[in-house]
Amino acid sequence: MNPLEGTAGVRGHREIDHALLDNAEALEKNDPGGMLRATASAGAQVRESAALAAETDLSKLGDEGRPRAVVIAGVGTAARTGDILETVAGPRCPVPVLAHRSAGIPGWVGAADVVIAVSASGRSPEALAAAEAAGRRGARLVAIGAPDTQLHALADRFRAPFIPVPRRAPARASLWGLAVPVLLAGRQLGLVKVNEADFAETASRLDADAERCRTALESFVNPGKSLALDLAHSVPIVWGSSPLATVAARRFGDTLSANARYPAVVGALGEAGRGRVGLLDGVYGGLAEADRDIFADPGESDSPATRLRLVLLRDGGLASDEEETDGEPIAVEERRAEAVQELAERRGVRVSLITAEGGSALERLASLVAVPDFASIYLGLAHGFDPMAVPAVSEMKELANP
Repeated sequence: MNPLEGTAGVRGHREIDHALLDNAEALEKNDPGGMLRATASAGAQVRESAALAAETDLSKLGDEGRPRAVVIAGVGTAARTGDILETVAGPRCPVPVLAHRSAGIPGWVGAADVVIAVSASGRSPEALAAAEAAGRRGARLVAIGAPDTQLHALADRFRAPFIPVPRRAPARASLWGLAVPVLLAGRQLGLVKVNEADFAETASRLDADAERCRTALESFVNPGKSLALDLAHSVPIVWGSSPLATVAARRFGDTLSANARYPAVVGALGEAGRGRVGLLDGVYGGLAEADRDIFADPGESDSPATRLRLVLLRDGGLASDEEETDGEPIAVEERRAEAVQELAERRGVRVSLITAEGGSALERLASLVAVPDFASIYLGLAHGFDPMAVPAVSEMKELANP
């Protein structure tokens, strides 16, 4: 077999090109698909999707009363919108919300349930199979995705509402365009209390972070570039201190894999404390840091040692420390976050901290997602990758589909 078979279109280099990150013209040249530009449109996506959803008649969704359960069907970023709905709805959500990542829908779904089929392209086999199954079983159906596609046709066939989301970039750069319609469908069902002010503030937050992460700003003042450099040659561990922050952590894992081709350990800090925190003692953690020459020039080695980098996403919530919630008390989450940060620092493991800001759950989520989104792109560009084109994804589809 040709040793290069399967690597057509793969490019890049193991070392980090530091100069590239501070050259706006070179960044744009190395990002021919415009992934940075698409990511910077997140605020505009919120506004556009909210307007398009407002033009769609969702009234009959609520006419039949509260559903037994809500299933958000899709894969990748589409499924991540289900996690967002579940998390923004919070522990007091009156019905179960399930992000379903397989073809079709669970066997128990029937006329008492709602299925939200999401596909940025409008042709995802998983979303199409879910919409088809929902229609056959008599479940209430909402479809979200690119207009004039197979998914749109299925929605018309079953007389279900369809919310169009114009496709201008890959799904991973369209998170907010897909998430807003899901949230608005959830609001119509009485699951979430997001309002127009929440969307406006979230869009403004995303705009502000895009401005802070723009290509013209140098690395030392650009949080996206700074985080990318922090993660260079590391195995990132991304832990969220709360359910909301955990959704952001998992999102960061998605974008690190696709945009930067970096592996990452991601999840909830509460789970990490039961076992995965042991990584801090391992060969890439405390042991590697113990052997590090603190006087060595980081750029003098052709093959820098791979070490852990802890990225801690801290939420803090909207309630006071004393306020009781249906979930874990905020004070417990905060103590756990402080404890793992101290554990890492004791072992010499570097920590990058991102703290949520904002007056609503949605805005706080945006504040935890925006900078990591840019960091994943800058990290990929610094290694010479085109973040828009992921050859392995295309080849996987070709090999897996009949």
